[in-house]
Amino acid sequence: MWRASVLTIFPDMFPGPLGLSLAGRALGQAWNVETVDPRDHATDRHRSVDDTPAGGGPGMVMRVDVLARAIDAAAPEGDTRPRLLMTPRGAPLTQKRVRELAAGEGAVIVCGRFEGVDDRLVAARGLEEVSVGDVVLSGGEIGALVLLDACVRLLPGVMGHPESGTEESFSAGLLEYPQYTRPQEFEGREIPAVLTGGDHAKVSRWRREQAEAATKARRPDLWAAYVGLHDGSATKGE
Repeated sequence: MWRASVLTIFPDMFPGPLGLSLAGRALGQAWNVETVDPRDHATDRHRSVDDTPAGGGPGMVMRVDVLARAIDAAAPEGDTRPRLLMTPRGAPLTQKRVRELAAGEGAVIVCGRFEGVDDRLVAARGLEEVSVGDVVLSGGEIGALVLLDACVRLLPGVMGHPESGTEESFSAGLLEYPQYTRPQEFEGREIPAVLTGGDHAKVSRWRREQAEAATKARRPDLWAAYVGLHDGSATKGE
């Protein structure tokens, strides 16, 4: 079973929305999540997990000693799961990294709060810093939910159709092609004729062209990487 251990001072946030829909039905079967409250590893009567920043400045910083004890409790010696720290200064989360995580045993996820965590924790406990976007959230919990949802949906048996995990945005380095369903016509807008013509080869080609065009227009960074990977063989989308 794929196991997630989440370090958070708000344990009631989990499983949250992941207790519903496909992820919720698979909870306890394909995957499990436990929470560890760093406050349980504080040593003072106030259960303090933070202190003022060294060098001065606003806000508070989460203490390295308290968090280290919480990590050690969640992942004792011999636990080989990757240790992740959700932070806006981390490496952007990609579908490639999600697939790698989903293929493993699970993950230990540290959710920062306040002004962040004492930077010594990263090296002391071998944390991989991960970001879900160029935004600043109130804490790492929302980012952790995003990461967990992305991983859990790829676990065997979670999605109804395994193909759903392969024909979607980023699966081939491209954004996903546009999707349509009934009714055939809506407010004068028709489903593209190629999708209803029954020629599967034409449908496949159309979808690839649409995916390439969307990627080139909306994500030039992905398009440049895709063209480089395919050595110029991609449709130019002109």
